[in-house]
Amino acid sequence: MTILQKAESYIFQLHKDTPFQQHAYHNYNHTLRVINGLNELILAENISPNDAEMLLLAGWFHDAGHYHNCDCHEQKSSEIAQQFLKEQNYQSDQIERVANLILATQIEHEPQDLLEACIKDADFIHFADPNYYEISLLLKKEIEFSCQRELTELDWNMSNKDFMLNKHRYYTNYAKKHWHVKKEKNLFAVLERIDKLESSDNISKQEIKKKKFEKLDRPDRGIDTLFRVTLQNHTELSAIADSKANILLSVNAIIISISLSALIPKLDSPSNAHLIYPTFILLLSSVASIIFAILSTRPKITSGTFTSQDMEKRKVNLLFFGNFHKVSLEDYTKAIHQVMNNREYLYDSLVMDLHSLGLVLNRKYKLLRITYSIFMIGILVSVLAFIIAFKGNGF
Repeated sequence: MTILQKAESYIFQLHKDTPFQQHAYHNYNHTLRVINGLNELILAENISPNDAEMLLLAGWFHDAGHYHNCDCHEQKSSEIAQQFLKEQNYQSDQIERVANLILATQIEHEPQDLLEACIKDADFIHFADPNYYEISLLLKKEIEFSCQRELTELDWNMSNKDFMLNKHRYYTNYAKKHWHVKKEKNLFAVLERIDKLESSDNISKQEIKKKKFEKLDRPDRGIDTLFRVTLQNHTELSAIADSKANILLSVNAIIISISLSALIPKLDSPSNAHLIYPTFILLLSSVASIIFAILSTRPKITSGTFTSQDMEKRKVNLLFFGNFHKVSLEDYTKAIHQVMNNREYLYDSLVMDLHSLGLVLNRKYKLLRITYSIFMIGILVSVLAFIIAFKGNGF
């Protein structure tokens, strides 16, 4: 694994067991947005490979300290990154550079060079995101949880306006040209919301109560955001697992191919008899790794049907294709309308979908862990067996 892959794995482990409300915004999704922004800037600003690596390392670790101290998390993030990189025998001057890049993400810090400008801009790439409003609500939820107080929508939008207008700007040429325009579009939307909220203050108490009662029959936006983000996280985790399984499949296929073409044809010679056991250990571990990698990605086939009793008892999740792919369009349309007209059933279906994804992820990552363990142990034992075989043969 490269140093960047190790950093990604470390940060993923740090994020995966964290409660959603506690870090609704500063989570793995935010880190991925920053990394994607950095990759965009690295290409646009012609950053050298060495500087790009340090920049991406800083991106992975820039909010790692948020789990320890929300107020001064940049300093803690810098310390965590330094400890990790020292354990990986990273060069000391580059460790210091990564640490300084993390500290450059502090709000009041003015970038001193291009790399600091890049990470500063990438940290606020969400200002240019088409889903900025939904993302900002996650930050609002996180602040409300940490401060134990509720923020009104008007206050929240006013603070967003103040920050976007007076406390933030993009520094790199690419961000100024491409992201600033999108930021202004989001700022305009914030200003429109403020106007609507301020004008609504003139509505009578009776009208406000009426609106509140009307809202009771509508899906709550915060709940929708929670499900959307959580389901997206689960989907991304599943994609990561499939990617890792695919890597092992490719590596082991190459090992088997080389063994079959280069080693096994030579084993019929008495002079190469000492290579038989090491070769078959290597092949066996590779085959076992491939089997478990396939098992981790192999889809499970379901019946694809449901009954009216399942609908009445709310035991069927109509949001998953495996439960309806054999049902006629007419029956499925009636069933899905039944779900759409029942708010409680709708959320029950989302919960079932989320739970099912969790079970699938649990199985995938368990099998993936076994696969990596087999591969690691198999390679180690094979190498030791080859060493013993060569020594025993007088080499």
